[in-house]
Amino acid sequence: MTTHSFALHIPDAELEPDPLDPAQIVSGTPEVTGKVVWESADGKQLRGIWQITPGVVTDTEADELFVVVSGSATIEVEGGATFTVGPSDMGVLRAGDRTTWTVHETLRKAYAISL
Repeated sequence: MTTHSFALHIPDAELEPDPLDPAQIVSGTPEVTGKVVWESADGKQLRGIWQITPGVVTDTEADELFVVVSGSATIEVEGGATFTVGPSDMGVLRAGDRTTWTVHETLRKAYAISL
């Protein structure tokens, strides 16, 4: 993690395994990798890169803004919208949203999360 201004080429960034809770997996064998590249001093703001291979998973979201770099997924928000995202799409998720992600093609995104 860095404490100064920086730029990072997202497609080439090396990510680390970030195993899913098996209870989150609905179908397939999705694998998650990621990397936090910046964290605020109080730990309430995170910036990073996240990737998931094809499959279907559930999650409870934090406040997040993300931009998809590669891949595609359909995100169903319980009691809300269903949308499909792909390269160059931006998404906004609200804290507490219960989501189901159907990942069609390995998805890599850059994110900013507020806890």
